Amino acid sequence: TDKGGIITNKDAEHHKKIKEKALDDALKEAKLKIEDIDIISFSKGPGLPLSLYVGCNFAKELALKYKKPLIGVNHLIGHLSIGLMMTEVKDPVFILATGANTQIVAFEGGKYRIFGECLSIGLGNALDKFGREIGLGFPAGPNIEELAKNGEYVELPYVVKGMDVEYSGIITRAVQLFKKGEKRENLCFSLQETCFAMLTEVAERAMAHTEKKELLLIGGVAANQRLIEMLKIMCKERNGKFDVVPMKYSGDCGTQICIQGLLDSKEKKFDKKNIEEEDVNPNWRIDRVEIKY
Repeated sequence: TDKGGIITNKDAEHHKKIKEKALDDALKEAKLKIEDIDIISFSKGPGLPLSLYVGCNFAKELALKYKKPLIGVNHLIGHLSIGLMMTEVKDPVFILATGANTQIVAFEGGKYRIFGECLSIGLGNALDKFGREIGLGFPAGPNIEELAKNGEYVELPYVVKGMDVEYSGIITRAVQLFKKGEKRENLCFSLQETCFAMLTEVAERAMAHTEKKELLLIGGVAANQRLIEMLKIMCKERNGKFDVVPMKYSGDCGTQICIQGLLDSKEKKFDKKNIEEEDVNPNWRIDRVEIKY
């Protein structure tokens, strides 16, 4: 949008309008017919409930019509899986930085464990919230990154609590300074430097705690070159390996849901009753999913 953010009911209506075209385009690009597909997977959660229901119901329709197994996947774990598939790291600490989620994750004891996270608002949403307040449109991240190139530092709160980060107060202060006349470029620069430094600090602490030597940045915020630069410097100083998921796959995309569906689909068969009972889980956390592959 040019201004404001996501309006959930309009977002769901948009999904309804384009679902058939999205399917047709995907099959055409893959040079396949729907009959050639072995399984159908969809994002079960977490996410915006109204939008999740559109995807879930469409997937159920297709699974029942074509008698295909249906796999509801955790879309955040899909981010982790596509990151592992598209990079060369094997057992990293993950920085998962999407719109609503900012988490430090690592695989331990058969599950993905969250070692640190945002306490109120995710990094992507924090940047978008600030962008809305200063008229940058949605999503605001790319515009903030561009403006920051010509900015100078002004002091903002730096809030790290153990392994967790808190972005809400930083945005409040930045908006206050903007209303007092501080330049947008300076605030964008300072916001990036502060928020990214906090994330780099807790990521380094997680690497030390888990004794892992690899760090992988995933999620939509992974497109930000300044964040990548800071994490590269930290990993180099630790003699660690840093990688970032390719930009094409860094944000939410069908590919991550496809990959996770394949990973979760071992011995899955068509089951009409299970498909009809399938539902969404808007608050489904990573650390509540048992990994069986």
